[in-house]
Amino acid sequence: MKNVKYIVILLILMVTTGLMNVSAQDSIDFGGYVRNYTGILFNNLQDGTSDNDFASVQNTFDLKADYSGDRADLHAEGYVYADGDTTLSAGIRELYFDLYSDSLDLRIGKQQIIWGKGDGVFITDVVSPKDMSKFIIPDFDEIRLGVTALKADYYLGNFALEGVWIPVFTPNILPAQDSLWAVSMDFPTGVEPSISTSLPSTTLENSEGFAKVSYMGSAFDFELMGGTMFDDAPTGHVTPVNLASTPKLVDVTKEYQRLLMGGGSFSTEIAGVVMKGEGAYYSGKAFNMSPDALLADLGSGGDGTIEKDAIHYMAGADYVIAGVNLGVQFIQEYILDYDSKINNDEFNSTMTFLTAKKFMDDSLELKFFGYYGLNNEDALLRFSAGYSVTEGMLLTAGVDIFIGDTGYFGQYDANDLGYIQAKYSF
Repeated sequence: MKNVKYIVILLILMVTTGLMNVSAQDSIDFGGYVRNYTGILFNNLQDGTSDNDFASVQNTFDLKADYSGDRADLHAEGYVYADGDTTLSAGIRELYFDLYSDSLDLRIGKQQIIWGKGDGVFITDVVSPKDMSKFIIPDFDEIRLGVTALKADYYLGNFALEGVWIPVFTPNILPAQDSLWAVSMDFPTGVEPSISTSLPSTTLENSEGFAKVSYMGSAFDFELMGGTMFDDAPTGHVTPVNLASTPKLVDVTKEYQRLLMGGGSFSTEIAGVVMKGEGAYYSGKAFNMSPDALLADLGSGGDGTIEKDAIHYMAGADYVIAGVNLGVQFIQEYILDYDSKINNDEFNSTMTFLTAKKFMDDSLELKFFGYYGLNNEDALLRFSAGYSVTEGMLLTAGVDIFIGDTGYFGQYDANDLGYIQAKYSF
């Protein structure tokens, strides 16, 4: 812990020294937005119930400030959320310094780091954790969380080398248990769990490191990346308390598994079609056992988890015809050396579809983005219409439809919603 503090202090001193050299011509630019989002659950309206009709009522104030100098910049972005029940929450989305030289850039502080080529999916985009408290309904700019990190980019012609060091692990934000989006671990009938969470201790050994080499050319571009990291989503490790009682009592500790990750992505254009691909290999990923296998594993001294390697990959294409943006992706997760005791399928396949078109001098955009899970035949269908009333003022209406009984999307079949949003950017 002391080592991490000393390193952070050293980095702050480096940044302060760099800022002392900025010129007197520097300026501060402000921007941001105010927004009202109101979402309505269709199921409650159909049932005629009056309680909890609103899936979400939220007012947002987001403020950005950018300070620009000759060799150093400062970026800050904060937000305030006011929910329908008058609950206020505030935080810092990003706060970092940029230091520049002829071929090397340094970024120090809380920042969002985006990797990969996939749309609406996280494969190699694993540096920044995610806010999953409202599933994947919010904008991805808000789903992706900032991490306190040191990022260095070195440029060599069309190539760029990037290194990222994250001294303190930040996990995904999970839905509250009383939320519309709550998820729970599967247990056998008659088992009562007591659930807690264990975060990795803040030590230098528990820091995370990533590296990426990228190439940007006229015909194609690619990225190769790797990292030593913690899985941002926890796995439940089960300890029996009393399996002879009724109900059977167990303790469940949500832990974050240390992983090695290697992967890459590419994109190229062929006859007007943008072809893209992305893939990652995860070494040492932990999976929970199925309810049928759990009790037997606990009886033999296990903790209800199995460690396996896994591959996650995507192939996709984007095309524009008559002003209509079209996109399709095939995404698959594959658990190597599969064990039938694992609660996940050996192969989990998903497809995404995009259609978007602008009208009225680009003032009106109609958009559809859909996920289809091949394993469980479940889906999330997202339709929206956005109209730019004036410069900076955007009105949006849309619906999010969940289909299926089980699966990643089907579990939320009761959460179909419509929404309206008014957003003013300045």
